Amino acid sequence: MVHIFFPLSGRRAGVRTVVSTLTLAMTLALAGCASAPPPDGAMNQAQMQLRAARDADAADYAPVDLGFAQNKFLQAQNAMANRKYDDAALLADEARADAELARAKARLAATRAQIQSKTAANQQLRDQIDQALATEQQQSQTQDSSLPAQQPTNDMPAPPSSSLNEAIPQGQGFQTIPQNNDQTVPQSHDDQGGHP
Repeated sequence: MVHIFFPLSGRRAGVRTVVSTLTLAMTLALAGCASAPPPDGAMNQAQMQLRAARDADAADYAPVDLGFAQNKFLQAQNAMANRKYDDAALLADEARADAELARAKARLAATRAQIQSKTAANQQLRDQIDQALATEQQQSQTQDSSLPAQQPTNDMPAPPSSSLNEAIPQGQGFQTIPQNNDQTVPQSHDDQGGHP
């Protein structure tokens, strides 16, 4: 039996192994380089929202939500330091959302506090007005009690010698004078005080 040895076929298998190993190594190297870039934009947005929440007094009005946002932002910074950019981007986005929520709650609470303050001020003004009206009413009642009691006024009674049904004799009482601009009207003086 004769064995024929083909040295090229052995080399081909070795070359194939080396090529496939190099291809795998290059793929892994490129995958490592092609991972997500650092989420600088997401980190900046989260930081700006945290600052805005602090400026809106979220520490006073929404401390729990602000604490969540700050905690997530610290986790995002740690992920950035460990080059886990996907985790850092996700945590930065959550920190931004929590900071926005804290800011909105702080604004709402501040608005409610202003409304309560205005309501209390309005109630104080109403109480002052009511007190002033009560004082004024008491003063008018004391003035009315110090004045002599007046008889209720009725219609003025007619004199006993008059009668409403009798006609007024001619020449007595009021006279009607025609209005003519051309003629001069003589004025008469009656004893009863009538006027022309």
